[in-house]
Amino acid sequence: MSQLPSIRWGILTTGKIASWYVSDLILSRPDAKVRHIVQAIGTSDVNRGKSFAQKYCPEEDPSIYGSYEEVYQDPNVDVVYIGTPHAFHKKNCLDAIAAGKNVLCEKPFTLNAREAKEVFDAAKKKGVFIAEAMWLRHRPLVLELQRLLHQEKVIGEIFRATSDFGSELDIPNLPLDKYYRQNALGAGSLLDMGIYSLTWVMLGLDDPGLAANREKPKILASQDHWEDVETATSAILQYPGRQGIFTSTTKASGNPDLLARIYGTAGSIEVHGGCPSLPEGFTVYPIFGGEPGKEADSKLTRGQGKMYDFKAPGRGFQYQADNIALDVLDDKLESSIIPQAETIRVMEIMDEIRRQGGTRYPVD
Repeated sequence: MSQLPSIRWGILTTGKIASWYVSDLILSRPDAKVRHIVQAIGTSDVNRGKSFAQKYCPEEDPSIYGSYEEVYQDPNVDVVYIGTPHAFHKKNCLDAIAAGKNVLCEKPFTLNAREAKEVFDAAKKKGVFIAEAMWLRHRPLVLELQRLLHQEKVIGEIFRATSDFGSELDIPNLPLDKYYRQNALGAGSLLDMGIYSLTWVMLGLDDPGLAANREKPKILASQDHWEDVETATSAILQYPGRQGIFTSTTKASGNPDLLARIYGTAGSIEVHGGCPSLPEGFTVYPIFGGEPGKEADSKLTRGQGKMYDFKAPGRGFQYQADNIALDVLDDKLESSIIPQAETIRVMEIMDEIRRQGGTRYPVD
């Protein structure tokens, strides 16, 4: 570990997502590419910050600050990790950028594409690194899946992908001060969960080696609401010759194992795990029978599946942390895994889904 390059993190907030991130940062693992140091923690309550550090990074000795600004001004912080609620991402990013800090900001990067462009423009002018923390795309499982799909073409030509993400939250009976009841904070299923099922569809349909396949698809979307809070989203993404279908909802839990399914002319792939943000493996199924140009018949069968196991220690944030740290240490200004153009493309797709579905935020 002592020979690994090191990176020093400043952590904003002491919420759930930050606790997951910090816990994975300090995992002891043989495949580590970087030594991660929790250098500082910013919170509105210093005592809560101290308790957070004792619980999630007990062997570290971070500075505990009672404001985010003190994290930005700490000269020993190399990268600021922003784990605040969605609606605060833009301000937190701009404040960190103004202080000259590199930034990793949780997904969704901002509430809409216009805000994302504003943040990226500010980072470019300041000459600092900034990226969206869509940790799913950094996982070894996803990188291997993309290789098999788009380079090896193990299931032939892909023509469809589906994914669903649901979690029962009982929005109507939540207290009004809870995040999931506050439209102004970006509440709803789309930005929290739908971004994952949307990502699975895009991972299946987009060949990362072909720029033409990374254009915005045609979109047909519908949403349900409780008062002004979106509770369910369904969308079809139509690309030339291929189609994606994804859903998200706060009305019910989704399938506890089947996270996504990708269909090709020579087979299919099923992704498994606890939920679409926590995949653990996938199975490749070939298909046999049938004749090209003729109607499918009962002789068309699915062959024995080949399983790929990618169970990870912790929750899997460490892969993202390694990749981001290496980019920063290499003096890059954006992620090698998720370039800024891709973050904007996803935000624009979700903007269009919200436009069709009738979900508007005050910042729109």
